[in-house]
Order: sequence, then C-alpha cells, then structure tokens
Amino acid sequence: MIYEVAEITVKPGEEANFENGVAQAAPLFLRAKGCHGLNLQRVVEDLSVYRLVVQWETVEHHTVDFRNSDDFQEWRRLVGPFFANPPVVTHTTIAASYPVK
Repeated sequence: MIYEVAEITVKPGEEANFENGVAQAAPLFLRAKGCHGLNLQRVVEDLSVYRLVVQWETVEHHTVDFRNSDDFQEWRRLVGPFFANPPVVTHTTIAASYPVK
C-alpha cells in the first residue's frame, strides 16, 4: 500500500469551501483504479493547512492512472480555486506499525 500525502494550504477564509470541494471530489478518488480510500486531515496549529491522505495500490495508480484522468481534472476544478499555492505531494509506505494494546 502506498500513501499519497498532499499538503495543501488554503486561502484564508476558504476553508469551508475547500472542505466542501473535497467532499464532492471524494467519489472521484474512490472510483479510481487502485484507490483504497482517503481522508482529509486539518493541521491544528495552522487551520488553513490540510493533508489529504489517499491510499493507492501503487504509485503509478496515482501518478499515471489518476493524474491522467478526467476525474483528476474535475478534482482540480472543485478545489483548485481555494489553493493558496500548489500542493506539496509525497508518497509514503509504512515502515513500522505499533498497535495500541
């Protein structure tokens, strides 16, 4: 499993509109090849900063399949106007996991 982590800074005052846009766009991700879910996290110390975390089977499912799709263009149409600057995107894997007992 690969995790796409997109750090997104939203224009001040546009947080609710951005969150609404993500909610509208969630089905676009969920129907994408290789997508296993997503969540939107908000940074407590700076409420205009979010992290969108999407679970993909492979990096290529994100960078090739989804990014070259019409659904990606629709995602950007829904949320792009609220970006303060371009998102910073990285891909991660779990190196270790320590469950709570």
